[in-house]
Amino acid sequence: MKNMSAPRVYCGSLREGDIGKRVSVCGWVARNRDLGALIFIDVRDREGIVQCVFDRSVNDELAEKAFSLRAEYTVRVTGTVRMRSAVNDKIPTGKIEIVAEELELYSASETPPFEISDDVNVNDALRLKYRYLDLRRPSLQKTLAIRHRVAKITRDYFDENGFFEIETPILTKSTPEGARDYLVPSRVHPGKFYALPQSPQQYKQLLMLSGFDRYFQIARCFRDEDLRYDRQPEFTQIDLEMSYVDVDDVIAMQEGFIKRLFKEVLNKDIETPFMRITYKEAMARYGSDKPDLRFDMELVDLTDKCEKCGFAVFENAKSVQAINVKGGGDKLSRKEIDALGEFVKSYKAKGLAWLKTTSNGEQSSSFAKFMTEESIQAIKDKAQVVPGDLLLCVAHEDEETAQNAVGALRCHVAKKMGLIPAGVYKLLWVTEFPMFEYGEDDEGNTRLYAKHHPFTAPMDEDIHLFDTEPQNMRAKAYDIVLNGTELGGGSIRIHRSDVQKQMFKALGFSEEEAQARFGYLINAFRYGAPPHGGLAYGLDRIVMHLADTESIRDVIAFPKVQNASELMTDAPDFVDDKQLRELSIKTDIEEK
Repeated sequence: MKNMSAPRVYCGSLREGDIGKRVSVCGWVARNRDLGALIFIDVRDREGIVQCVFDRSVNDELAEKAFSLRAEYTVRVTGTVRMRSAVNDKIPTGKIEIVAEELELYSASETPPFEISDDVNVNDALRLKYRYLDLRRPSLQKTLAIRHRVAKITRDYFDENGFFEIETPILTKSTPEGARDYLVPSRVHPGKFYALPQSPQQYKQLLMLSGFDRYFQIARCFRDEDLRYDRQPEFTQIDLEMSYVDVDDVIAMQEGFIKRLFKEVLNKDIETPFMRITYKEAMARYGSDKPDLRFDMELVDLTDKCEKCGFAVFENAKSVQAINVKGGGDKLSRKEIDALGEFVKSYKAKGLAWLKTTSNGEQSSSFAKFMTEESIQAIKDKAQVVPGDLLLCVAHEDEETAQNAVGALRCHVAKKMGLIPAGVYKLLWVTEFPMFEYGEDDEGNTRLYAKHHPFTAPMDEDIHLFDTEPQNMRAKAYDIVLNGTELGGGSIRIHRSDVQKQMFKALGFSEEEAQARFGYLINAFRYGAPPHGGLAYGLDRIVMHLADTESIRDVIAFPKVQNASELMTDAPDFVDDKQLRELSIKTDIEEK
C-alpha cells in the first residue's frame, strides 16, 4: 500500500486534537463540491464523514482528479488535518478538515439505485435487493456496531461469572412440537432428514448432566413460521443454562447482565431488582403476558357490574373487560372509535362497546340505552370515568380472549394518542406461566400443549395436579419484558425422570412415542441429573431496543422478507436434478 508514512485513520474519528497530524482516510465519496479554486470531497466510512479539501492553486492536477470523483467511488486521501474556517455542527468532525496532498482512486462506481443517505425515502424491497449498498447508510452501520457491542459484552459478562461458551450442533433431530422445523435431507442416509435447531434446548440440558454447570452460547436458531415485525426464520439467541439453581438464582444473574448492557451501550443506569408479576396478574391488569408499563390505563374487570345490567351482550358474556382512556372522550371522534371496533375484531373479539363523555358534560354510548341509570353509574364508578373520558369494553365467553383484545387495544390507543414517552425503559419479569394451553392437533382434536416446552418444571405445589387438573398447573417459567416486548424467556427444567414421564403423558405421548422422540434425554436423567434452569434472549430484539429501531430487519445484516425469501440473492431457489438425485429427492413442482 502507498502512503505508509501517513497512518490510516477512520473518517469519523478525527477531532480538534488531531490538528497538524498527517493522516490517510479510506472510504466512499459521499459528496463532491466544486467551488472553483477549491474542491471539497466528503469521504465516508463506518465511523462517519470527514471533509477533504483540494486546492487548485497548490496542485491543479490533484484537484482535477478530485473533481472527476463521483458518489460512491472508493478512494484514499492523504493530507494534514487543520481547523475548518466554517464549522459544521451537524457532524462530529465538523470542526476540522483534511488538506489533501495525495489521492488514490481504488475503484469507480456506477450511479447507485438510491442515494446512500438516512434521509432518502426508498422502497424497502429495493433497499433489500441492494442490501450491500443499504448497509453503507450511517444508521445501519451504527446499529450493527451496537449488535457487535452487545455480543462482546455478553461474552465478557458470562465469562466473568463462570460460564463456558460451548457450541451445540446445527444439524439435529427433528422433534416436531410447536413451530415447524427446517429440514435438511441426508445424502449418506437416504430418506432421512436432519432438522435445523429451533433452540439448543435439549443439548444445553445434556450439558448440565455432563458437568458443565454454567453454559452459554450466541446461537443461530431456525423456525419455519409466519413472519412478523420482530421475527425472522433464522435468528440469534443468547442462550444459557445453570445447574443447582432455582428461579431467583437465574433471575439475579440476568438482571446483572441487563444492567451492564444498558450501562455500557447506552450509559443508562437501570435499577434492580426488576418488578415481578405473575402471568395471571399481568393478564388481569394489562391484558398481555408482555405488558408495556410506560403508561397507565390498566384493564378494568366489569363482569360483576354487568350480570343484570340490561344489556344482553354484557349479561351473556362470562367476562367484560374495559379500559378508561383518560381524555379520550374529548380527543377521539366517533369515526375513530368505530375503527377501534374493527381493530379488536382481529383479536377474536366480536365487537367493541363504548361510552364517550366530554368535558362539557355530553355523553354518548353504544350500550347505555339498554341500561338503567343505576347500572351505567355502577360501571362508570368502577372504571373511574369522569367527564372527558372514553370507556372501551369487550365482552366474551372466554376471559383470556377478552383480556387479550383489550390489552392489544390498550397499546394501540396509547400509541395513537401519543401516551408512550420516548427514552423510557420499563423492565419486568412475568412469572408462573400456565403449564399447559389447549390447542388443536392436525386432525382438529383439542388437546393440551406445553405453554413453554415439554421440559419446563411445574411449580412444586402443583405437581399433584398432573392426573386431575393439568390445565390449572403453573410452571416455573419466567419471561423478561421490556416496553411491551419479550426480550427472553426461560424456566427451571424437569430433572426427575418420573416428572418428565408425567409431562409426556399429559401431552398425550405414549411411552413408546416419548422414547422415540426424546429417549436420549429421558435415558440421561437416569444417571444423576442436577436441578437446572436457564433462559434464552432474542439478541435481535435486544439490539432493536438499544438501537431504538422498530424493525428487526434493521439489526440483521442480511434479513429475510415476509415470505422468508432473501431479495438480494433470490434465496430460496431451485436446484438442479443432479443435486436432488444425490439426496434421493424428487419434487412435483415445475421450475418457473
